Amino acid sequence: MSVRKIGLEEELLLVDPDSRRVVSVSGAAVDANERDEEVGKELFQHQIETSTPPVTDADDLERQVRTGRRAVGEAAAAAGARAVAVSTPPLPPEETMFVRTPRYDRFAPRYGELVRDAHVCGMHLHVDVADDDEGVRVVDGLQPWLPFLLAISGNSPYWEERDTGHASWRSRVWGQWPTAGPSQPFGDAATYREVTDRMTQWGGALDPGMLYLDARLSAQYPTVEIRVADVCTDLEDGVLVALLARALVETVAAARPADAWRADLLRVAAWRASRHGLTGDLVHPVEGRLAPPREVFSALLAYAGPALRESGDEERVAESFERLMSCGTGATRQRRLLEEGGDLVDVVDDLARRTEESWG
Repeated sequence: MSVRKIGLEEELLLVDPDSRRVVSVSGAAVDANERDEEVGKELFQHQIETSTPPVTDADDLERQVRTGRRAVGEAAAAAGARAVAVSTPPLPPEETMFVRTPRYDRFAPRYGELVRDAHVCGMHLHVDVADDDEGVRVVDGLQPWLPFLLAISGNSPYWEERDTGHASWRSRVWGQWPTAGPSQPFGDAATYREVTDRMTQWGGALDPGMLYLDARLSAQYPTVEIRVADVCTDLEDGVLVALLARALVETVAAARPADAWRADLLRVAAWRASRHGLTGDLVHPVEGRLAPPREVFSALLAYAGPALRESGDEERVAESFERLMSCGTGATRQRRLLEEGGDLVDVVDDLARRTEESWG
């Protein structure tokens, strides 16, 4: 078996070093990028994006993410800001400004208030597939496993100075878009194209880039794009999500189709993952009952273990998950600082420092 290539896109916030609130300087930051790396703008001027080239080796992936973070960090510094890997701003913005492009200028008139809160940051994973038919089979088969990837990446508990009670509030905000969330099984590529074309024709999306499904066929690359994860402050967490995603894609692609899950049940499973992260029971992806996170992880290893062994990632994945269970997710880390007597300024400072340490 050849090991599938994976690529990772990260969206980061640009934060003012003094106020610790987001600052709208993405244009200046992108213009200041002196490295030959992918650094781009997002919908809001206080967001910046980096992406890795496709790689097969986990160590290569980690190095590429470090390189991308260094590029956006240096570009942000040149614009007087800090690039922070977190999915929601703990402190409310003083202002938010859209990036002005013909495409983005159509967002607010079409989608109204939905756009105002869309300044959240995710991590998107691309995994190679042979063709659209295999890709649709993967999109369908991944659905019950995606909440677990959300649970281990949860890194957005605070929103406008409030504790949301969720490990991933980003996923709740993003889930308001009409094309976001889990999908009913498509069955084949023709049905996928028919359904997604209709979603666009009905106004749910302006174009294929706005099909915000939890898993979709990439409009640009021969990949399945998995869009459920928060951006992770600790680089090791992001690599863990990527390696598990690749193993699941490989396993689903080679397996006989499992019984399809109802989309309404998938939404509840995703909500539980966003609410609790790894601190409460999740929906078991095989048995469809509530189970502790460690039991769900064991089920994933039983299902996708051969793919992890083939890629040489099994030991690394096990160690990273044990570290998460011991130290907690990004959301746990943020809350711990407040429990120990800190405030949200301390949370932002810790997030910024750890992001910069991850440059290597």
